[in-house]
Amino acid sequence: MILDIARLMLFPALMAFVAASDLLTMTISNRISLALVAGFLALAAFSGMGLHDFLMHLGAGAIVLVVAFACFAIGQVGGGDAKIAACVALWFGFGHILEFLLFASLFGGALTLLLLQLRQWPLPQLLNGQTWLLRLHDKRSRVPYGIALAFGALMVYPETDWIKAVDLTHLAML
Repeated sequence: MILDIARLMLFPALMAFVAASDLLTMTISNRISLALVAGFLALAAFSGMGLHDFLMHLGAGAIVLVVAFACFAIGQVGGGDAKIAACVALWFGFGHILEFLLFASLFGGALTLLLLQLRQWPLPQLLNGQTWLLRLHDKRSRVPYGIALAFGALMVYPETDWIKAVDLTHLAML
């Protein structure tokens, strides 16, 4: 039962933290990435994930890490975004990477267009004291893409084996 609760809550909670952190501070702490890796390792061990599946998940995470850091090196994405994308790939394995990247791209495009539009308008005087909002509204500021990564991940997570393995009969008795 604890394993089922961890499957249901851990990844979504960390993704919500990623989105909130990137929105409010435009940074994603390394601690979140480490928590995602540790959570994956713990759940993989306690779930009895086979060695082949475990290595495939590691491979998916490693490939996304290499590609994302190449994008970081040329200034296309932030370092936190690169790490989070790799952590999500670690959790999803090859089976859901493309779906995740599609959703993250769609949400990222929508977020970018929304911010570009909102940055054209003056910020209402009432909101001028909010540091995070001023940073988000600044035309020179980047797009907090961690929000799109988190939303993309949360769209795909219900389709993963992590959720499909949850025994809802035990949870219904609570």
